[in-house]
Amino acid sequence: MATFTYDGIEIAYLDEGSRDPGAEAILLIHGFASNRTVNWVDTGWVKALAADGRRVIAIDNRGHGESAKLYDPADYTAPAMAEDARALLDHLGLVRSDVMGYSMGARITAFLAMAHPDRVRSAIFGGLGVNMVRPMAGTGPIAHALEAPTIDDVTSQTARTFRAFAEQTRSDLKALAACIRGARDPIRPEALATLTCPVLVAVGSDDVIGGSAEELAALIPGAEALVIEGRDHMKAVGDRRYKEGVIAFLKRRT
Repeated sequence: MATFTYDGIEIAYLDEGSRDPGAEAILLIHGFASNRTVNWVDTGWVKALAADGRRVIAIDNRGHGESAKLYDPADYTAPAMAEDARALLDHLGLVRSDVMGYSMGARITAFLAMAHPDRVRSAIFGGLGVNMVRPMAGTGPIAHALEAPTIDDVTSQTARTFRAFAEQTRSDLKALAACIRGARDPIRPEALATLTCPVLVAVGSDDVIGGSAEELAALIPGAEALVIEGRDHMKAVGDRRYKEGVIAFLKRRT
């Protein structure tokens, strides 16, 4: 396991693929309750991107995977987590990188691209469409579900799904509860409109959590939308059409 420390927080990451000095790097940022392995290795993303000749870096967000666990909701703002990603690029000596985030990771990617436009060659928002600019609902029940003594004590079906996934990924439930209680203010559309890098929004057609890819892309000058037909929030992430669409986007983006 590779790690580095930023602002007193130990962050774990994966660094695979090409070591050719001319190889383009892509940084992958996973979603809530997931980790670099579940989101990107097990779904075949690291293998596919490496096979395309890329250097593939995947971070474990704070509170997730093998990174440090924090228990104060104030530690889990998207801008703070974006700075973890920027610090990882610094640690690896990477001036610029393509960046792809899924779900919560897409929010983090957006903040990284807005705060450090010179570091983000292109941004791919996976699993998060127009709901990026809408208030996130239902965080209270999810936090309570994560804090419940057992999953059998959770009555909300949606919250139960999050609890089951967190248990499946062997996550620290207390840290995840703090994360979901953290600030989740929507990103203002006018802020997204300032993005100057190429942007791809990739969301499943049946993803009610992420919302419409086309509607979010319409808010960002020059952005493209990739609708993964017949896929919901959980099933879109490993879809072959998602991978093919992203690799094609990376080949044609400037």
